[in-house]
Amino acid sequence: MKKIGLVIRDKKGAALIVTYMVVAILLAFGGFVVEVSNTQNSAANNFKKQAQALNIAEAGTDRALIWLRSQSSPPIGSISSITQSVPSTGTALGSYTVTLTDLGSPGSDNSVRRYRIESTGSVGTAAQKITNYVQTDNYARYIWFTNSESYGGTNVWFWDYDYLNGPTHTNGHFNIKGSPVFEGEVRSADDYIRYYNNGNNINSSELSNSPYDTPDFQDTVTLGAESVTMPSQALNLRTASTASGGLRLTGDTTIVLNSNGTMTVTNSAKGWRNYTTALPSNGALFVNKGILKISGTLSGRLTVGASKDIYITGNILYADNPRQEGSTSTDILGIISEADVVIDDAAPYNLEIDASVMALNTSFLLENYWTGGAKGTLSVFGGIIQKQRGPVGTFSGTTKVSGYSKNYDYDSRLLSSPPPFLPTTGDYVTLSWEN
Repeated sequence: MKKIGLVIRDKKGAALIVTYMVVAILLAFGGFVVEVSNTQNSAANNFKKQAQALNIAEAGTDRALIWLRSQSSPPIGSISSITQSVPSTGTALGSYTVTLTDLGSPGSDNSVRRYRIESTGSVGTAAQKITNYVQTDNYARYIWFTNSESYGGTNVWFWDYDYLNGPTHTNGHFNIKGSPVFEGEVRSADDYIRYYNNGNNINSSELSNSPYDTPDFQDTVTLGAESVTMPSQALNLRTASTASGGLRLTGDTTIVLNSNGTMTVTNSAKGWRNYTTALPSNGALFVNKGILKISGTLSGRLTVGASKDIYITGNILYADNPRQEGSTSTDILGIISEADVVIDDAAPYNLEIDASVMALNTSFLLENYWTGGAKGTLSVFGGIIQKQRGPVGTFSGTTKVSGYSKNYDYDSRLLSSPPPFLPTTGDYVTLSWEN
C-alpha cells in the first residue's frame, strides 16, 4: 500500500509541473499575441494616417489650382505659400502646406507659363508630399477641337478611313459612320454620339451596341464633359505682332516659308514682292484687313494669323522633322484665322500640314470640297481647332466622292511647348506628377 501511495503522489507532482509549464507557455504566447496585435494596430494606424496625409496633400494641390484659376492672368515671379488646416472649421484632422513656384515660359510667350506645386499633407507625425507640374492650358494640346460638329447646320461625319491619335473635344456631339479610329481621349459636351447607319443617338452606356457603326475608341470616352469656350479673336497674337520683335502686315499677303529660317513675303502695302526676310524674332506675325496665303518649310518657332481667311496653297513642313527617331526638333507652327482656314482648290493631290491650325470664325475646310473628284490624303501633323467643323471631302457609302481622306497625327510636343501666342483656355493642365 505504501508503494502505491508514493506512485500516486509522484504523478500528481509531475502533472502540476506540466500544468505550470503549459500556463507559462500560454502566458508567453498570449503576451506575444498582444505584442503582435499592438504592432499590427500601430502599423494599421500609421498606414491610415499616411493615407489621410496623402489625401490632404492632394487637397492642397486642388487648392493651389483653384487659386491659379482665380487670377486674372498667370502669375509671374514670387508666389506666397499656402498653409491650411483640414477641415477649416471644427477639429482639424491635419494640415497642408503648399508652395507654388513660377518656372517661367517654354518660349517667348508669357501667357503660357509653367508652375511647380509642392503640397505636403500632415496628420500627426505622418507626412506625404505631392509635386505637380502644371502649365496654362492651350488649345494646341488638342489634335481635334470643335465648338460644333456641323457645318451650316449639316452634320459632318467621321468615317471608315479617319484616324486620330491625340486628345479630341467637341462642345457638341460627334457624328460617326463606319469604323473611324480614335486612339486618344474623346470628350463631348453633349451626352450622346450620333451614329449614321441606324440614325440613333448613342449614350455612354450603349457605345458598343451599334449594330452598323463600329468606331474604335482606344482611350477614354467622356460624354457630358464640361464645355470649353472658344475665343473669337487672336488677341495675344495681335498684341505680340506690334511689340518688339513682332511683325504686323496690312492687306492681302502671301508667305512662303524657307527651310533656312527665312520667309519670302509679298505684301503691296509694304512694297514687298517676293521679299525674303527673317522670321519675326518673337515668333508673332499677324495680317490685318487682308487674307493670308501660306506654304513652305519652316525652320523656327512661329505663329501666323489673319483677320480674314488663311489659304493653305501647298505643303507646310518642318525643316527638322520631329517624327524622325532621335530628333530634337524645335520647329513649331501655329496658324490662326479669325475667319476660315481654307485648303486652296489647287493644293496638291496628297497634302501635308505640319501645324496647330485654328479657325476661330468659322471652319477648316477644302475650297469647293464637293467638286473635283477624289483627291489623295490630307495629312496633318499637329492639330485642328475650329468653331464649326468644316468638310474636306464627301463620300457615298464607303466610297470617297470628292476631296481628301484624313490622316491626323498628333504632335505631342504641342502639350508642353505650344506655338507662341496661341489662345489659352483659362485653365491649367498637368504635365507630370510625383509622389
